[in-house]
Formats: sequence, C-alpha cells, structure tokens
Amino acid sequence: MPMPYWKYRPYATVDLPDRTWPDRVLDRAPIWCSTDLRDGNQALVKPMDAVRKQKMFDLLVSLGIKEIEVGFPSASKTDFDFVRALIEEERIPADTTIAVLTQARPELIERTYEAISGARRAIVHLYNSTSVTQRRVVFRLDKEGITDLAVRGTALCKELAAATSTAIVFEYSPESFHATELDYALEICEAVIAEWQPTAEQKMIVNLPTTVEAFPPNVYADRLEWFQRHVSAREAIILSVHPHNDRGSAVATAELGMMAGAERVEGTLFGNGERTGNVDLVTLALNLLTQGVDPGLDLSRIDEAKAIVEECNELPVHPRHPYAGELVYTAFSGSHQDAIKKGMYAQQRSRSELWDVPYLAVDPMDVGRTYEAIIRVNSQSGKGGVAYLMETEHHLELPRGLQVDFAQKVQAITDARGDELTADELLAAFHDHYLSHTRPYELISYGHWSAEEDRIVAQVTVEGELREVQGVGNGPIAALVEAFERHFGVSIRIREYHEHAMAASADATAAAYVEADIDDDPVWGVGLHSSIVTASLRAIVNAVNRQIALRDALTVGAAFGGR
Repeated sequence: MPMPYWKYRPYATVDLPDRTWPDRVLDRAPIWCSTDLRDGNQALVKPMDAVRKQKMFDLLVSLGIKEIEVGFPSASKTDFDFVRALIEEERIPADTTIAVLTQARPELIERTYEAISGARRAIVHLYNSTSVTQRRVVFRLDKEGITDLAVRGTALCKELAAATSTAIVFEYSPESFHATELDYALEICEAVIAEWQPTAEQKMIVNLPTTVEAFPPNVYADRLEWFQRHVSAREAIILSVHPHNDRGSAVATAELGMMAGAERVEGTLFGNGERTGNVDLVTLALNLLTQGVDPGLDLSRIDEAKAIVEECNELPVHPRHPYAGELVYTAFSGSHQDAIKKGMYAQQRSRSELWDVPYLAVDPMDVGRTYEAIIRVNSQSGKGGVAYLMETEHHLELPRGLQVDFAQKVQAITDARGDELTADELLAAFHDHYLSHTRPYELISYGHWSAEEDRIVAQVTVEGELREVQGVGNGPIAALVEAFERHFGVSIRIREYHEHAMAASADATAAAYVEADIDDDPVWGVGLHSSIVTASLRAIVNAVNRQIALRDALTVGAAFGGR
C-alpha cells in the first residue's frame, strides 16, 4: 500500500533563471549568533537552571561567539532573572552582545526592555509569524493585520530604545518565512524597515528563518537572492539566516544561504533545538576550516565543549556527529585503515603544512583529538589497521607478510567475539600467537666471534634440558641456523628478515622478525631484546618453536577429525 503522498503539497520554487549564488565561494565566516540559551533551551525535556545557563554562556564566550541569545525574558521569570544577573553582576564581556527575543505584543516588549536595562549593548529580536496557515489558523488576521502587528511592535521597540542608555541593535524575523509568500515576506520586512529606519552606519538585522525546513537548500538560496535583489535598503540591513533541520539539511541551507548573501547565522552548538534541531554552528565553522577559511571560533578543544553541552542540555552528542562524535575519526574498515595508515605516514614524511590524509577531512589534532583512536580493530578490519595500532601503540613495525599472518588471527578472534579488540588486547593476542612459544627450544646464552667465518656457541634448553650447540656461518644468524641443523636435525631456510629499534634511545628494545621455512613449512618468528643480535637469534628459535606448535596442532586436529 503506498504512503499517503496525496496529503502533501510540493514546495514552491522561485522564478530566478539568472541566479548568481551557485557561482559564489565562501571565503569568510559569518557573524555567529548562538541560540543555545533560548531556542535550544526551550527544546529541552528539563530546561537549564541558572547554573547550567551560566556554564553554557561561559562556554559560548570562550569559543569566541560574539552574539548570544540569552533568553525570552518576557515569557519566563527564569530567563528574566538570568538576563538581569548577567548584567548586574557584569558577566558579559565587552566584546559580546546579548540578544533577547520577544513577540510583537506591547506588554512583552516592555518587559523585554526592563530585562536588558543597564546592558552596554543588546539585540532586541522582534518576531511575528507570517505564514499563510498561521495567519488563518492562529491569528485569524489578513496580511494587513499581520503587518500592523509587526509595525506597531517595531514602533514601540524604537520608542523604548530611544529612552534607554543601552545601545540597541534591532532584529526582525518574519517567523515561518519558509511558508510565507515571498512577495509578502518582502512587504512586511519593508514596512518594518521603514518604521525602524536603519542606516549603513546603524544597521538592523533582518532574519529569514526556516522555522520548519520545508524545501531544499537551493530553494532557500533562491528565496534569499530574490529578497536581496528587491529589498530597498540592503546596505542598511544585516541579512541573517536561522535554519532548522526538519529535512536533515540545515547545514546545507545555511551554507547556501551564505552563498546567496547572508552575513549572519543563528544556530546552536551541535544542533540542539526543537524537533530535529537548529543548524549546528560547530559543523558550519569546521566546514569553513576544512576549506582554508578562518571560522572565527576556537574549536581546538572540541571534546571539552561537547562535554559541557551534554551536561547543560542533558542530551548526548551522537557518536557519528560531524567532527565531534566519538567515532568520526575512527576507521574499522580494512580498506579505510590501509589508506589512513599510508596517508599518515606520507603526511609525516612530507612535512607539508597542508593536511592531506585519506578519509580524514580535518587533522584530529586541530580539534584537540589525538591519533590514538583513528584506527580500531574489529571483524571488518584488515592488516593495515592491525599494523597501524601495533606500530603507534606498541612500537612494533610488523613487516607486510607478518601483518597478513597476524591479521588473519585477529580476524578469527573478532569474528568469534563479535566486537572490537582494544590496543592492549591486540598486544596480548600478539604475545599469545608469537612470543609465548618458548618450548621446546629456549636460547639461554651464547657467544660468537668472527674469523674467516662466524662461529657461535650457544646454550639451549630442549624441554628444560640444557644443551651446548656450536655452528658456523656468514654471521651469527647463519651460524645458529647451522647449529640447529647439526645438533637437532632442524632444517631452517631464511626467507625474510626485518629488524628495528622500538624507540630512539640508546637502550631501546630491539625487535626482529624472521620468516623461515622450518623443515619446508613457512612460519614467522619474533624476537625482542635490548641487543639486536639477541633479538634476531630469539626470532629464529621462536620460528622453530612456532612451527612445531603449528604442526602439533594440525596433528591433533587431524586425529580428532578422523574419529
């Protein structure tokens, strides 16, 4: 059965064939206005008390937001008291402007001016709804009646502004701009502008909100460009946008709105707000950063900001939230991990100031994250992710063949468990599969010297019994290989050998990795020691022990399988 699509009307488009906004590139940050303490607060299950409000206000100031809507003081004693406390206790920095919202009703406007009395500077934000449906259903007024409400409210705001020592910036919003005929939205804004009479030196703010997101971002941009072309006092107004996220495209709506000429954005940190929320100022700002534009906000400690917002809102930020989510810099996919691993190495080698790493749009360090959680290992991971964690967390630079070998063992563990392995669990698995194999052979000590060829004398326990073995060869490794074949009948042919120091200091542990055919069976061996020679010899013995353990496991498996 089809969904009832016939109940809904398609959005109206704008006849603007010569639109110019698609060709514009954003090259500067807008004026940021936070509505966390008003629009965000009114959407909370448990609205903020004074302590949480102050904590949010202080965070907004620390991030560099210069315009902060601090409440709806005429509608709430809590909001009124909070605004008064900010002013009377001088908590508002000199470069920060508070904003207050009011409906176009005389008693609410008067109460609003009472709330801001004594402030150095304040934005008085007047609004009334202008949509077709609200005119008919809520206010039961025609266009003239709605316009009269807005003009009379503006006149009272102007009268009260003249009587206060507070520097007033006036803002007007035709609420539900999204559902208002475009020509009427222009008409009512023109009437308000005519009443307030802004100038290029003392501008007013005209805010065009998508109170409920009702059309795609490109239609909103068309509406803004059309509005700008037709408004009579463009040089005397600051054009502002206030997108909501009902269609899930508030960020795009704000960005295209800025491309269409908006100079100011109202929104909240991480997008809290009614229904699906307001536009997310953090995402907008960091989108600019990733395009080489100064966002004008300090988001270098994004986890601290997120923690404060979660505490104040008593709402979590989603783990996949852009830039701020717990998992957004983390790759589980094997192909992603391999590309990130190679990209990180290339970035370090290049010493370039330009960030260029696959799958990471921003350097996690720039927002206060570390590189520790870029790659995490689960059943979807591959050798690249395993190798990256082994190197970055445990300083073990596994050669490619060993990466493949170990990744297969890790995959078996994660498949069985159904979840991820931590870095410590990964190291434990590495010890279990490689370094724990210390029988039947164990290298206790050795001496070697060089003449025409290298000679080695080694003390080796075999199932706990001490034996002395001797061998010769081209280097100590070859000499030990010859000793094992001579004394124990074990054939060893070295396929691949790698070694490295696990730190830059002189007393650092060395790691050695050997791939060898032990009695014609290929196997990897690993050795760790402060001496690189000892680490190498241990890797040989480890390979022999692992081959015996693998052979025995196959024998047991075959025996059980044959029953």
